[in-house]
Amino acid sequence: MTDSNPIREAGSWLFVRANRWLLTGVVLLVAFLAFVVVGQLRPEALRRIVEDHGGVAFLFTAFVGAIVTGTSIVVTVAQLALSQELGAVGDQRERMRGAVEFRRDVEALLEDEVAPAEPAAVLAGLVGAVEARARRLADAASVEDVAGREAITAYAGAVVDDARTTGAGLEGAQFGTYEVTRHALAFDYSRRIVDARRLRADHGDALSPATEAAIEGLIEALTLYGPAREHFKTLYFQWALIDLSRALLFVSVPALVVVGALATTVDAAALPGSTLGVDDLVWVISAGFAVGLAPFVVFFAYVLRITTVAKRTLSMGPFVLHDRERG
Repeated sequence: MTDSNPIREAGSWLFVRANRWLLTGVVLLVAFLAFVVVGQLRPEALRRIVEDHGGVAFLFTAFVGAIVTGTSIVVTVAQLALSQELGAVGDQRERMRGAVEFRRDVEALLEDEVAPAEPAAVLAGLVGAVEARARRLADAASVEDVAGREAITAYAGAVVDDARTTGAGLEGAQFGTYEVTRHALAFDYSRRIVDARRLRADHGDALSPATEAAIEGLIEALTLYGPAREHFKTLYFQWALIDLSRALLFVSVPALVVVGALATTVDAAALPGSTLGVDDLVWVISAGFAVGLAPFVVFFAYVLRITTVAKRTLSMGPFVLHDRERG
């Protein structure tokens, strides 16, 4: 379902939907322009400070230490991501056994001899099974049940709409990008399980055996979708943490070189003029600050998405944590 609240939509773009490199570039550009504006308010004060300290080394030396420290964070993050892949042969066999059993459950639900191998295809198949069972529920209620017919058909129609939208989004999505996780999280299976159980409790003995069986089958499909989504979300987190480690390595070394060069070569006398009405010293120092902030902003951009997704999916099963999801 699409959120029509523009503030929430903008927040969703910032926190999870935006490309992480694009978000990094935007944040660094804003920081750079902010430094330029602040520095240009009193450029003579900035020059005096730089002259008193004999250069800009005092400004950028701290960045050198911070960036070097950041490399240890890279190692820690990489270890966190890879720790799940390390273990004794018994642990690995247990993981394989669980994965095979899960695939068999999916194949039984899909009534297919071999389930798809790609995560997006597996999730799309599961929401397709949910959609089929919701249609079966609507058909059973419309034929046999007078009591609760309107509520059941409305519920089944909502499930069909959600499943169709999620399945269309998952079609052709490539794992490793955020698109698979984004569309998988959009399907609110927890609320649908709660609503199905509420329908069954509210109408109880008035339901026909066919409708009762259809509700139970739909709950079974929704229940299997939950651990599938959580499993692929966990794999995405590992993928994203590895990407974060690589990104920090690629950004930290150039940033270290730039701030080190500025600290050792630039003083007030080296930049006597101005460009576009802004003191050249302000331009250089602002650019240096932006480059020095780059590793932190990359870390911020990736962790912002990971923690946001984690918060939205803290509970697995028939528990709804967000106010906007409560019926």
